[in-house]
Amino acid sequence: MKLGVYEKLMAMQASRRTLLKGAAGATAALSASTVLGGLATSAFAQDNIRAEILKIPGVGAGSPGDAEWQKVGELCLGGTKSTVEEGEFEGVELTFMGLNNQNLHNFLFRGFLKPWEAYTGAKINWIDLAQADYNARLQQSIATGTVDFDIIEMGAPFEGDVLGKGLASEMPDWVRDLIDMDDYVDYLKEPVGTWDGKTYRISIDGDCHTFAYRTDYYESDELKQAWAESGGEGDWAPPTTWEQVQAHSKFLAGKKDPLTGLDAHGFLDPLKGWGGFGFYFLEDRATAYAKHPDDPAWLFDPETMKPRVNNPAFVQAIQDVMDLIAISGAYPADQINADPGTTAFQQFLAGTGGMLTWWGDVGSSARTSDTSVVGDVVGFSTLPGSNRVYNSQTSEWEDKANEAPNMAYIGWGIYVMARVDGDEKKKKAAWSAAAHLGGKDLSLWASAYPSGFQPYRNSHFQYDEWEEAGYDRAYIEDYLGSNADSYNHPNAAIEPRIPGIFQYYSVAEDELAKGFAGQYGSAQETADAIAAAWEKITDQIGRDSQIALYKASLGM
Repeated sequence: MKLGVYEKLMAMQASRRTLLKGAAGATAALSASTVLGGLATSAFAQDNIRAEILKIPGVGAGSPGDAEWQKVGELCLGGTKSTVEEGEFEGVELTFMGLNNQNLHNFLFRGFLKPWEAYTGAKINWIDLAQADYNARLQQSIATGTVDFDIIEMGAPFEGDVLGKGLASEMPDWVRDLIDMDDYVDYLKEPVGTWDGKTYRISIDGDCHTFAYRTDYYESDELKQAWAESGGEGDWAPPTTWEQVQAHSKFLAGKKDPLTGLDAHGFLDPLKGWGGFGFYFLEDRATAYAKHPDDPAWLFDPETMKPRVNNPAFVQAIQDVMDLIAISGAYPADQINADPGTTAFQQFLAGTGGMLTWWGDVGSSARTSDTSVVGDVVGFSTLPGSNRVYNSQTSEWEDKANEAPNMAYIGWGIYVMARVDGDEKKKKAAWSAAAHLGGKDLSLWASAYPSGFQPYRNSHFQYDEWEEAGYDRAYIEDYLGSNADSYNHPNAAIEPRIPGIFQYYSVAEDELAKGFAGQYGSAQETADAIAAAWEKITDQIGRDSQIALYKASLGM
């Protein structure tokens, strides 16, 4: 570590980046206004509770912990107290299944719900799962008919498996009113969270993958000069296409990181599977190549369910990764064993690597987590585009610019299981707990601090509230703008809510791992292996039903 450089950066904590990055920043601010229905953020009245919780503990005051989570939960009990009598759920026990990643998710839920338990008299038991174990655990419960939880933290992609099989409890009207579902950004509204016209989900997150990059890499005169001397094409500036990401990553191999003085690296691909969730990161590289603006489909052919994962667009994405694997120093050592949790929290936020795609909460963690050293030297945008796009209708490449942000996972939600429906007291308790976690005010705090969640409500884009918490305006417009631009993009790659989606993703990870390890002869052979496995899954589930549900998920 270059101690002098590090200390200088830390001394700059009070004077954050003060300028938006030109047109990109202006676009981000404009798009955030679009999310808000065109209303200026100053038009929103500041809510005392919202202002109070955003100062717990305050940006720059260190990572929040259980004491802070409980305090926030206590201050946000208004909705509970308006719908539940004190002690009303005495004797009720509920089991909650969710994640324990990075000391987030269930850890926060415990703190948020302790005041709820104290007020209502209910008791919650916890099932904590690592991300890599989540899909297998849920699928086992579904397949064996042994659902042993009353509430689950779950993403919309699993709705085909859970809602389609009648395993969830329909949301009562009083819950809908309590959580203000009209405040959700548009892409999280119906049909997300619904099945056969009934609503089942309380959103607590709004997932999309955005692009994060180290601004100090691109402000380095040393790297700028070296890029020019190497014959690099174009200016040394944050990349806007995957072609540039690839060129910059190759160039940075063997260079030095301007913050730490250690080895510099470009883009951080996670090369290890993550229970199906790692496939999203290969998608990030593929969507700009594969999602044609005139075609809503990009993973499967909507008429036949024939996989597109082995078409030239996906093969190009796989080849890009293989090309970097072949270059010594392009990736950190042992990247073959790095999953997405590693790339975000142990590498990028800790000062390793220059570029990353991840869910939007990397932006809040960069400024509010004790483990982050890049909060003053990180910028954001939508996913890179490409200089060409593959047209699956004509089976030809088209030489034109294309962007397609990946709406990866459509966000975590809270779902109550149908097994509580026979006990009205337990059912009300379960939905009350879920509503508390999905409350409008509490959700703002979770978006602003390390939680595992990113902004997903229109009201989360009130910049003034974030500034009062300690964020500077330029940073928050940049960060929130990247989310808003992705949510509103006309060519966004939307996740299909079809049964078995994580079976597809998990087997894709398995085959990619073989390809990255050199067990297949080429990117095409790797992609063909994924496609063959996907065809088997489709036949097992039922091709005709999958076609119908896939079309419905695309709005066709």
